[in-house]
Amino acid sequence: MRKFFLAVFMLILGATLPFTATAKTSGKVLFIDAYHEGYEWSDGITAGVKKGLQGAEVELKIVRMDTKRNPDEEFKKKAGQAVKKEIDAFKPAVVISADDNPAIYVIVPYYKDSAIPFVFCGINWDASIYGFPCKNVTGMLEVTPVPQLLSQLKPFAKGKRVGKIGPDNETNRKESENYRKHFDFSLVDYFAKDVEDWKKGFLEIQEKVDILILDSDGGLYKDKAEELRAFVEANTKIPTGSSYDFMAPFAMINFAKVAEEQGFWAAQTAIQILNGKAPSTIPMTQNKEGKLIINTRIARSIGAKIPYEVLGLADKVIK
Repeated sequence: MRKFFLAVFMLILGATLPFTATAKTSGKVLFIDAYHEGYEWSDGITAGVKKGLQGAEVELKIVRMDTKRNPDEEFKKKAGQAVKKEIDAFKPAVVISADDNPAIYVIVPYYKDSAIPFVFCGINWDASIYGFPCKNVTGMLEVTPVPQLLSQLKPFAKGKRVGKIGPDNETNRKESENYRKHFDFSLVDYFAKDVEDWKKGFLEIQEKVDILILDSDGGLYKDKAEELRAFVEANTKIPTGSSYDFMAPFAMINFAKVAEEQGFWAAQTAIQILNGKAPSTIPMTQNKEGKLIINTRIARSIGAKIPYEVLGLADKVIK
């Protein structure tokens, strides 16, 4: 059962009702994935895009920037240039983009205020840093349900100190910046260089905080998933949480954002544009859906007893 969460601060600039595709809807749509196929978040957004375009006579082209596995600045610039070539050659009627890097390396330098409509999703917290919305750009912001996650973790914590750990990349650093900006707690964070550094940081940071948030691994540690699951089950000492469903095997409580929601909204909005609606008339919005996942294996490892009423509310329980 999916649950809707309320934003603690108002980023919602408006809401757009879903648009149902008809047989008359047609045109070319290009989808820019900032990352790579096989990364669970990207795959979820992609699935949402495809679902949202069902019923429309749309030619969909997907291009992937692969900037999660290749964070070097020069690589990202070249990836942006490659996407521009794809757009210029394909000549889409609408472009959908996921996450921040397409905004940074494609939309802003080449297409902002151009004639090509863009619909973004997955831009974390704030799109005004890119000058969005503008006449040809609208989208769905991605906001982490931190208060909802912390409310689930606090009953099991001995204090109020909050920590966060994740790979050393742009997304995780932006998350930390916005935690500090929007929420009234001090944050201790750790940006890991690789899997072994993540393990080191996981042990160290638990000595400094009372609650630990596990940020997305960005799909970078996928080949080490079983190793990391055994590690966290053996070494978790405090309540841990995450907001990504694919991180649920490693965290005690997960209040997860829904990737498909982002892609589906973007695709439905693209259909509205194909049918003549201007991007400038479609208000930006933010994600609203969340899934509660309880990992009782990790709860047992720290002696936490999850109330039956909480287990009953969960979308999934890992035993």
